[in-house]
Amino acid sequence: MNKQVQIQDLGLKDYKDTWDYQEELFQNILNLKSQNRKNEHAIQSTPNYLLFVEHPHVYTLGKSGDLAHLLLNEEQLAQKNARFYKINRGGDITYHGPGQIVGYPILDLDNFFTDIHKYLRFLEDVIIKTIADYGLKGERSEGETGVWLDVGTPFARKICAMGVRASRWVTMHGFALNVNTNLGYFDHIIPCGIRGKAVASLNVELGVEKVDEEEVKQKIVHYFKELFEAEFV
Repeated sequence: MNKQVQIQDLGLKDYKDTWDYQEELFQNILNLKSQNRKNEHAIQSTPNYLLFVEHPHVYTLGKSGDLAHLLLNEEQLAQKNARFYKINRGGDITYHGPGQIVGYPILDLDNFFTDIHKYLRFLEDVIIKTIADYGLKGERSEGETGVWLDVGTPFARKICAMGVRASRWVTMHGFALNVNTNLGYFDHIIPCGIRGKAVASLNVELGVEKVDEEEVKQKIVHYFKELFEAEFV
């Protein structure tokens, strides 16, 4: 079991280019697992990755999502300087853009634990612990993956969206934490297909102009390492 996780910070990178890169890493792990099954006498350990990235304005729709939840046509998307992709993760529609920390763990869960439900809960816990360091109480909302604030009140709002894909215990896609995000872009979708639910950003909640994103990433890495008992390289 290889619990080493390679961190790669891709900076500002186009969504489709990043998706293609994820698919490449994802497929390489699947191929290696296939080789290991065929040759049990020369098993090679499978790698794990945690990609950090920031995307230009983009809306993505999960495989079970409803296109009606995008409230812009092609011309309006162009006016907003935004792109749109239908993708192969779970979940409905979401927005990615500047000021948002996106994390894509590409893990072979055979190296950790083979339980997708536990995996999602651990990702939520990483974010809950991270924002707790800033004095915010992150919570789960029953039946709605991600991290929320003020659950059970009229002011419930999502601060971190999640959607993953897994095959043979290998994961891709991940989480998007609003840190210094322009929340106006969420007005053009029904976020995650949930009507009447608002969104939040860390800087707005803290009443500051800008939160140090590098510091937030360091906290995410710290809690990821703690929960997954991982070693970062």
